[in-house]
Amino acid sequence: MNTTPHPSSLSTRPLGPALNVSAIGLGCMGMSEFYGATDDARNLRTLDHALEQGITLLDTADCYGPFKNEELLGRALKGRRDRVAIATKCGIIRDPADPTRRGVDNRRKYIRACCEASLRRLQIDTIDLYYLHRHNPESAPIEEAVGAMSELVAEGKIRAIGVSEVSVQTLERAHRVHPLSALQSEYSLWSRDPETDGTLAFCREHGIGFVPYSPIGRGFLSGAIKRFEDLAPDDARRHVPRFQGDNFAKNLEIVTTLKQLAEARGVTAVQLALAWVLAQGREIIPIPGTTRIAHLDELIAATRIDLSSAELETIDRAFPVGTASGHRYYETMRPFLGR
Repeated sequence: MNTTPHPSSLSTRPLGPALNVSAIGLGCMGMSEFYGATDDARNLRTLDHALEQGITLLDTADCYGPFKNEELLGRALKGRRDRVAIATKCGIIRDPADPTRRGVDNRRKYIRACCEASLRRLQIDTIDLYYLHRHNPESAPIEEAVGAMSELVAEGKIRAIGVSEVSVQTLERAHRVHPLSALQSEYSLWSRDPETDGTLAFCREHGIGFVPYSPIGRGFLSGAIKRFEDLAPDDARRHVPRFQGDNFAKNLEIVTTLKQLAEARGVTAVQLALAWVLAQGREIIPIPGTTRIAHLDELIAATRIDLSSAELETIDRAFPVGTASGHRYYETMRPFLGR
């Protein structure tokens, strides 16, 4: 699928060999849960605005909600399916009747059933990019999981295959089964592990798109979160070490530095953080999340910021690998994800 954006100033980037999408996508997870109360009417307005502004990659998953996020996108995209590439995911078990139930299932039968269910909820015939959300070798080897997804490609039910948060060794094994189009991992100024764990280099070498989630550090780099108490009681970030105790105080220093650099550039901290991610290579397509139009416009404006070599060097010195205090988000959420 060669997805062409609605007329706008948004540039496009290749996402693997099969897709060409806007330079940033929209992460839709927070529209259904995890960050406090949700508002479907507002979310639909934001999705409308995203499409009008030329965003052509929407990222969801069956486990968001659970299931509600895909249903929301199905409603939003009626009559304009051809204007967007839809990425969704499988492999994490959620049960609406039992919010405490978590698990990972990578077996062929489960993946095929998940795909059929996602197609129904999204009200589409083909998923543009289908991710294995998490891999658990105790459930099934990566070869079985990607092999099942390869069958779905052959059947026309998905166009491209991605994986999320895997080691470079697992990434290599998956790519041998079927050429991958995307790897989705956490990546931002305070989470630069892909630069050192080999995954980003592997993607560059093999033409795999790299899709950073949380490019604004779960919203922390925006500077809007000044106290732990600013997080809603049901906000999942309350359970992440980076937002707790001494880690929170130390990480606030990072935000202060970022805001100073942004003010000197005449942009917001959010825009500078996102512009830095975008500057790391054309194979990188971040998917920041928001539920508000004003914030979405701020994110889109970041795609037009051209950082000089000197500015990038200054930012790199201020935010070296291992800057943030606390573990990586997905590692701390392993109990939540059933790993």
